[in-house]
This record gives sequence, structure tokens and C-alpha cells, in this order.
Amino acid sequence: MKYYSRHFVKPGDLNPAQRLFGGQALAWIDEEAAIFAGCQMGTANIVTKLMSEIDFVSSAVCGDIVEFGFEVTDIGRTSLTVHCEMRNKQTRELIVRVERIVFVALDAQGKPAPHKKAGMTAAEAANTSSEVSKLAS
Repeated sequence: MKYYSRHFVKPGDLNPAQRLFGGQALAWIDEEAAIFAGCQMGTANIVTKLMSEIDFVSSAVCGDIVEFGFEVTDIGRTSLTVHCEMRNKQTRELIVRVERIVFVALDAQGKPAPHKKAGMTAAEAANTSSEVSKLAS
């Protein structure tokens, strides 16, 4: 799994127990996963269709840096499914795991539309992403 972005846990992100508020973690995950999926699908015009069971494994506290890992697990004609993990950057301890987040590409009228990786397998999509990353370096 590749880790793509990071956030500082700040005082405003905490719950009354002085731990990262679960709702804040989910908002970050939804946003970061949507950016990842949109880059994979070749469009920013996407919506979150489904988040599977969310597993809060451990907590984060103020001052921690959390990072987000994503991998494509399934590709449909108009959808893309990703697996997400959020972990503590310093300790690499898993904080949250979301097995499946499904995104759907939309056309200008807001209807589901094919995306650039439609018809690929998850392995083919991963190879395409790796090749693009190498070219960008």
C-alpha cells in the first residue's frame, strides 16, 4: 500500500477524551480517498457511493501526524473501489481501516459516466499508476 498524504492532529480535531474525533478522521479519509480516486479515474467529478465497515483500531492525539494509504481493489465501468488505511506516520501504527470506499464518476448532467480506467483490472490500473508516477519524477 502506498501512503499519499498527511495531516497534523490539532486541538480542534479532538473529542472530549482528547483523542482524534472519529468524524474528523472520516472527513479526512473521504476527502483524501476522493482525490486519490479522482486521479485514478481521470475526473474530479465523482461522488462517494459507499463506505464499508469502518474499523477504528487505535487512536491519535494532538501533535501526531497521520498519513493515508490507498489501493484500488475493484474497477467498474463508472465506479472505482479503494481500500484505505490511516496510520500514525511516526509509529506506523494503524489507526483506521476502511475496507471499501466506492466512488462513481459523473457526467455533466450528474449521471454515472465511464471513466478512464473502466475495463482495467486492479493490477492493470496499479501498473498504469506506477508508470505515470515514474514519468512525473
